[in-house]
Amino acid sequence: MAKLLRIFVSGVFISFIGMLPLGTQNVAAMQIAISDGLQPALLFALGLVVADIFYIYITLLAMRWIQKQKKIFKALEWVTLLIVVALATANFYAAVHPTVQKNVVLSNPVPRFVLGLVLNSLNPMQIPFWFGWGTVLLTKKIIEPKWRHYHFFTAGATIGMSAATLLFIFGGRIIADKINNNQDIVYFIIGGIFTITAIIQIWKMVKKKDAEHKIEHPEEITAGLEHTIEELNKDDEH
Repeated sequence: MAKLLRIFVSGVFISFIGMLPLGTQNVAAMQIAISDGLQPALLFALGLVVADIFYIYITLLAMRWIQKQKKIFKALEWVTLLIVVALATANFYAAVHPTVQKNVVLSNPVPRFVLGLVLNSLNPMQIPFWFGWGTVLLTKKIIEPKWRHYHFFTAGATIGMSAATLLFIFGGRIIADKINNNQDIVYFIIGGIFTITAIIQIWKMVKKKDAEHKIEHPEEITAGLEHTIEELNKDDEH
Protein backbone atom coordinates (compact mmCIF):
# COMPACT_ATOMS: atom_id res chain seq x y z
CA MET A 1 0.00 0.00 0.00
CA ALA A 2 2.95 2.32 0.69
CA LYS A 3 4.11 1.93 -2.91
CA LEU A 4 0.66 2.76 -4.26
CA LEU A 5 0.55 5.86 -2.06
CA ARG A 6 3.92 6.98 -3.39
CA ILE A 7 2.72 6.42 -6.95
CA PHE A 8 -0.37 8.50 -6.18
CA VAL A 9 1.68 11.33 -4.65
CA SER A 10 4.07 11.22 -7.62
CA GLY A 11 1.10 11.72 -9.95
CA VAL A 12 -0.13 14.68 -7.90
CA PHE A 13 3.31 16.31 -7.81
CA ILE A 14 4.17 15.83 -11.49
CA SER A 15 0.80 17.05 -12.75
CA PHE A 16 0.56 20.02 -10.37
CA ILE A 17 4.04 21.33 -11.20
CA GLY A 18 3.53 20.67 -14.90
CA MET A 19 0.32 22.71 -14.95
CA LEU A 20 1.69 25.79 -13.16
CA PRO A 21 3.57 27.51 -16.03
CA LEU A 22 1.35 29.83 -18.05
CA GLY A 23 -0.14 27.98 -20.99
CA THR A 24 -3.17 27.95 -23.25
CA GLN A 25 -5.27 25.76 -20.95
CA ASN A 26 -4.78 27.45 -17.58
CA VAL A 27 -4.90 30.98 -18.99
CA ALA A 28 -8.11 30.12 -20.86
CA ALA A 29 -9.61 28.75 -17.63
CA MET A 30 -8.65 31.96 -15.85
CA GLN A 31 -10.19 34.10 -18.57
CA ILE A 32 -13.46 32.16 -18.53
CA ALA A 33 -13.58 32.66 -14.76
CA ILE A 34 -13.12 36.40 -15.29
CA SER A 35 -15.61 36.87 -18.11
CA ASP A 36 -18.23 34.15 -17.61
CA GLY A 37 -18.06 33.24 -13.93
CA LEU A 38 -16.99 30.41 -11.67
CA GLN A 39 -19.33 27.62 -12.82
CA PRO A 40 -18.45 27.83 -16.56
CA ALA A 41 -14.76 27.89 -15.63
CA LEU A 42 -15.13 24.78 -13.47
CA LEU A 43 -16.93 22.95 -16.29
CA PHE A 44 -14.15 24.00 -18.65
CA ALA A 45 -11.56 22.69 -16.17
CA LEU A 46 -13.42 19.38 -15.93
CA GLY A 47 -13.14 19.03 -19.70
CA LEU A 48 -9.39 19.69 -19.47
CA VAL A 49 -8.99 17.01 -16.80
CA VAL A 50 -10.97 14.36 -18.70
CA ALA A 51 -8.76 14.87 -21.77
CA ASP A 52 -5.68 14.62 -19.54
CA ILE A 53 -6.87 11.31 -18.07
CA PHE A 54 -7.28 9.92 -21.57
CA TYR A 55 -3.78 11.00 -22.59
CA ILE A 56 -2.18 9.53 -19.46
CA TYR A 57 -3.67 6.09 -20.09
CA ILE A 58 -2.81 6.24 -23.80
CA THR A 59 0.83 7.10 -23.11
CA LEU A 60 1.20 4.41 -20.45
CA LEU A 61 -0.41 1.70 -22.55
CA ALA A 62 0.72 2.50 -26.09
CA MET A 63 4.20 4.03 -26.01
CA ARG A 64 5.51 2.27 -29.11
CA TRP A 65 2.46 3.26 -31.14
CA ILE A 66 2.79 6.90 -30.02
CA GLN A 67 6.40 7.11 -31.21
CA LYS A 68 5.27 6.39 -34.78
CA GLN A 69 2.54 9.05 -34.99
CA LYS A 70 4.72 11.90 -36.27
CA LYS A 71 2.20 13.21 -38.81
CA ILE A 72 -0.50 13.48 -36.15
CA PHE A 73 1.79 15.57 -33.93
CA LYS A 74 2.64 17.88 -36.81
CA ALA A 75 -1.04 18.42 -37.59
CA LEU A 76 -1.90 19.06 -33.94
CA GLU A 77 0.89 21.62 -33.65
CA TRP A 78 -0.57 23.65 -36.53
CA VAL A 79 -4.09 23.37 -35.14
CA THR A 80 -2.88 24.49 -31.71
CA LEU A 81 -1.01 27.43 -33.22
CA LEU A 82 -4.16 28.56 -35.04
CA ILE A 83 -6.19 28.28 -31.82
CA VAL A 84 -3.68 30.31 -29.82
CA VAL A 85 -3.52 32.99 -32.53
CA ALA A 86 -7.33 33.12 -32.55
CA LEU A 87 -7.39 33.49 -28.75
CA ALA A 88 -4.83 36.31 -28.88
CA THR A 89 -6.70 38.08 -31.68
CA ALA A 90 -10.04 37.77 -29.89
CA ASN A 91 -8.56 39.30 -26.73
CA PHE A 92 -7.05 42.26 -28.54
CA TYR A 93 -10.32 42.78 -30.42
CA ALA A 94 -12.28 42.76 -27.15
CA ALA A 95 -9.77 45.19 -25.62
CA VAL A 96 -10.23 47.81 -28.36
CA HIS A 97 -13.99 47.24 -28.72
CA PRO A 98 -15.51 47.73 -25.24
CA THR A 99 -18.98 46.77 -26.46
CA VAL A 100 -17.77 43.22 -27.21
CA GLN A 101 -16.91 42.64 -23.51
CA LYS A 102 -15.82 39.00 -23.96
CA ASN A 103 -13.37 36.80 -25.84
CA VAL A 104 -15.63 35.45 -28.59
CA VAL A 105 -13.51 32.30 -28.97
CA LEU A 106 -13.99 31.23 -25.34
CA SER A 107 -17.36 32.85 -24.63
CA ASN A 108 -19.43 31.05 -27.26
CA PRO A 109 -22.48 28.73 -27.28
CA VAL A 110 -20.30 25.59 -27.06
CA PRO A 111 -20.70 23.94 -23.61
CA ARG A 112 -17.69 24.79 -21.45
CA PHE A 113 -17.00 21.12 -20.67
CA VAL A 114 -16.84 20.31 -24.39
CA LEU A 115 -14.68 23.37 -25.02
CA GLY A 116 -12.17 22.28 -22.37
CA LEU A 117 -12.20 18.70 -23.61
CA VAL A 118 -11.54 19.73 -27.22
CA LEU A 119 -8.92 22.36 -26.39
CA ASN A 120 -6.86 19.98 -24.27
CA SER A 121 -7.35 17.08 -26.69
CA LEU A 122 -5.79 19.19 -29.45
CA ASN A 123 -2.79 20.16 -27.32
CA PRO A 124 0.18 18.34 -28.92
CA MET A 125 2.38 18.75 -25.82
CA GLN A 126 0.17 16.59 -23.62
CA ILE A 127 1.47 13.37 -25.16
CA PRO A 128 5.20 14.24 -24.96
CA PHE A 129 4.78 15.37 -21.35
CA TRP A 130 3.15 12.15 -20.20
CA PHE A 131 5.23 10.04 -22.57
CA GLY A 132 8.39 11.44 -21.00
CA TRP A 133 7.23 10.82 -17.47
CA GLY A 134 5.76 7.43 -18.31
CA THR A 135 9.08 6.37 -19.83
CA VAL A 136 11.02 7.46 -16.74
CA LEU A 137 8.60 5.98 -14.22
CA LEU A 138 8.41 2.61 -15.99
CA THR A 139 12.15 2.43 -16.74
CA LYS A 140 13.05 3.13 -13.12
CA LYS A 141 10.30 0.75 -11.97
CA ILE A 142 8.60 3.44 -9.93
CA ILE A 143 5.50 2.31 -11.79
CA GLU A 144 5.12 -1.26 -12.97
CA PRO A 145 2.91 -2.33 -15.90
CA LYS A 146 -0.04 -3.09 -13.64
CA TRP A 147 -3.52 -1.64 -13.80
CA ARG A 148 -3.47 -0.72 -10.10
CA HIS A 149 -0.34 1.34 -10.60
CA TYR A 150 -1.82 3.07 -13.64
CA HIS A 151 -5.04 3.85 -11.78
CA PHE A 152 -3.30 5.29 -8.71
CA PHE A 153 -0.92 7.39 -10.80
CA THR A 154 -3.76 8.71 -12.97
CA ALA A 155 -5.87 9.51 -9.91
CA GLY A 156 -2.99 11.49 -8.43
CA ALA A 157 -2.34 13.29 -11.71
CA THR A 158 -6.03 14.19 -11.93
CA ILE A 159 -5.96 15.79 -8.49
CA GLY A 160 -2.71 17.60 -9.26
CA MET A 161 -4.00 19.10 -12.48
CA SER A 162 -7.33 20.00 -10.89
CA ALA A 163 -5.62 21.80 -8.00
CA ALA A 164 -3.33 23.79 -10.30
CA THR A 165 -6.21 24.75 -12.60
CA LEU A 166 -8.29 25.86 -9.62
CA LEU A 167 -5.51 28.26 -8.65
CA PHE A 168 -5.90 29.98 -12.00
CA ILE A 169 -9.70 29.91 -11.86
CA PHE A 170 -10.00 31.43 -8.40
CA GLY A 171 -7.17 33.80 -9.24
CA GLY A 172 -9.26 34.87 -12.20
CA ARG A 173 -12.24 35.51 -9.97
CA ILE A 174 -10.12 37.64 -7.65
CA ILE A 175 -8.95 39.63 -10.67
CA ALA A 176 -12.56 39.99 -11.86
CA ASP A 177 -13.57 41.39 -8.47
CA LYS A 178 -10.72 43.91 -8.57
CA ILE A 179 -10.85 45.22 -12.12
CA ASN A 180 -14.51 46.25 -12.29
CA ASN A 181 -14.59 48.55 -15.34
CA ASN A 182 -10.99 47.99 -16.48
CA GLN A 183 -11.44 44.71 -18.34
CA ASP A 184 -9.76 46.12 -21.44
CA ILE A 185 -6.43 46.03 -19.56
CA VAL A 186 -6.96 42.37 -18.70
CA TYR A 187 -7.78 41.57 -22.33
CA PHE A 188 -4.56 43.26 -23.45
CA ILE A 189 -2.54 41.31 -20.87
CA ILE A 190 -4.12 37.94 -21.69
CA GLY A 191 -3.85 38.69 -25.40
CA GLY A 192 -0.16 39.35 -24.82
CA ILE A 193 0.24 36.02 -23.02
CA PHE A 194 -1.39 34.15 -25.89
CA THR A 195 0.78 36.06 -28.38
CA ILE A 196 3.94 35.04 -26.53
CA THR A 197 2.63 31.46 -26.43
CA ALA A 198 2.13 31.54 -30.21
CA ILE A 199 5.64 32.93 -30.77
CA ILE A 200 7.14 30.20 -28.58
CA GLN A 201 5.13 27.58 -30.50
CA ILE A 202 6.45 28.90 -33.82
CA TRP A 203 10.02 28.95 -32.46
CA LYS A 204 9.72 25.34 -31.32
CA MET A 205 8.39 24.26 -34.69
CA VAL A 206 11.17 26.10 -36.57
CA LYS A 207 13.93 24.87 -34.24
CA LYS A 208 12.55 21.31 -34.21
CA LYS A 209 11.91 21.51 -30.46
CA ASP A 210 8.34 20.40 -31.04
CA ALA A 211 6.29 17.46 -29.78
CA GLU A 212 8.17 14.97 -31.95
CA HIS A 213 11.50 16.16 -30.53
CA LYS A 214 10.20 15.89 -26.96
CA ILE A 215 9.13 12.29 -27.51
CA GLU A 216 12.56 11.43 -28.90
CA HIS A 217 14.22 13.18 -25.93
CA PRO A 218 11.95 12.60 -22.90
CA GLU A 219 14.78 13.51 -20.52
CA GLU A 220 14.31 17.17 -21.50
CA ILE A 221 10.83 17.06 -19.95
CA THR A 222 11.65 15.16 -16.77
CA ALA A 223 15.18 16.33 -15.94
CA GLY A 224 14.17 19.08 -13.53
CA LEU A 225 11.96 16.90 -11.34
CA GLU A 226 13.26 13.40 -12.00
CA HIS A 227 15.55 13.38 -8.95
CA THR A 228 12.71 14.57 -6.69
CA ILE A 229 10.43 11.77 -7.88
CA GLU A 230 13.22 9.22 -7.40
CA GLU A 231 13.77 10.43 -3.83
CA LEU A 232 10.05 10.24 -3.16
CA ASN A 233 9.98 6.61 -4.26
CA LYS A 234 13.43 5.43 -3.11
CA ASP A 235 12.01 3.31 -0.28
CA ASP A 236 10.22 1.21 -2.89
CA GLU A 237 13.32 0.30 -4.87
CA HIS A 238 14.19 -3.37 -4.87
